Amino acid sequence: MSAQISNSTHRGARLAGRAALLLACLSMATGCSTVRGWFSSGDKDEVQTEPAELVEFQSLATPSRLWTASAGKGDGSTGVRQGAFIADGVVYAASVEGGVRAFDLQSGNSLWRHESDLRLSGGPGAGDGLVVAGSLDGEVVALDAATGAPRWTAKVPNEVIARPAVGQGLVVVRSNDGRVTAFDAASGERRWFWIEEMPTLTVRGNAPVALAPGYAFVGTDEGDLVALSLVDGRKLWEQAVALPDGRTELERMADIDGAPVVDGPAVIASSYKNRTMAFEGPSGRPLWAAESGGAGSVGVAGDRVVVSDAAGTVWAIDKYVGTSYWRQPALARRGLSPAVVHGAYAVVGDLEGYLHWMRLSDGEFAARTRAGRSAIAAHPVVADGVMVVQNVDGDLSAWRID
Repeated sequence: MSAQISNSTHRGARLAGRAALLLACLSMATGCSTVRGWFSSGDKDEVQTEPAELVEFQSLATPSRLWTASAGKGDGSTGVRQGAFIADGVVYAASVEGGVRAFDLQSGNSLWRHESDLRLSGGPGAGDGLVVAGSLDGEVVALDAATGAPRWTAKVPNEVIARPAVGQGLVVVRSNDGRVTAFDAASGERRWFWIEEMPTLTVRGNAPVALAPGYAFVGTDEGDLVALSLVDGRKLWEQAVALPDGRTELERMADIDGAPVVDGPAVIASSYKNRTMAFEGPSGRPLWAAESGGAGSVGVAGDRVVVSDAAGTVWAIDKYVGTSYWRQPALARRGLSPAVVHGAYAVVGDLEGYLHWMRLSDGEFAARTRAGRSAIAAHPVVADGVMVVQNVDGDLSAWRID
């Protein structure tokens, strides 16, 4: 199916309320076959809750699988959507049962493995010679990035289901109670913490913290983007990406569950309420707003931003002014992962384990392959032309595109 080129606002917003419950159910991986028929008893509505059938197209590119590996037993029923992290040519991955593992990006060769009884759930972050992961019981473990040897452990008050951010001498951890805690990267000593107010109902997940020189950017479950001082955790500014309005708690969900993206002086965040915004990082001044987006993170390359929404539409947005280049609606209700840029393509995974490459220029499908039989819910990651995906069973695969 062809992409639809548009500069208009997202016409699929009316599906957001209906898709919200489905997305939340899928993200908790609790076997949501009973979703069909919840919204209406009519046959027409029942059909609309099923994933869209995959359309045929002429392949324009060829994906190549470089290697596969396992991070452990995966997310199970936790719905934490753990993904891999790449730093300095190394892929770091964790799972609820399986500890933390490191692989060479190009070959997939195992470099080290840290066994742990902790139920690691946030996915690893890396930097400053450390790899750091959090657990469902609030433990934080820091490992040596080169060897996997333990460096220190710490504790936060609630489960950690977001990747820790590591850099500028700090490890910054977001826990599920809305608390952001900064630890000294060398010693593990707590340096500061900040707490957000939590809404009654949220999408399962938290936005990882994004770091910039002197700043920590936090996307909240209320739909706000907050800038904190890395020195002491003081709030420097706060701006709404989307307002949690509506008659019900379900309609009010405005979560930002993907890490804000720092792109030069700008920081970009997307909300479950179908809105993406860019701000000037130091001041918080709004630069543009687009009425399209999703709870996950965005992909950025060249002059555009790519994002997938809860209804299953993939969007390309002008990075400088926020107008829409194109939208691709053919993956409706397929439980898409956040979008990532891989070479000249936007890529998403889906609930059946497929990977879909779309041309950045016009949104046309260029390639499709199946990474496995399990859902790809986490954000794929790209470095040095290689894309790595982790599915909900903890299986990793690395890809090039030609």
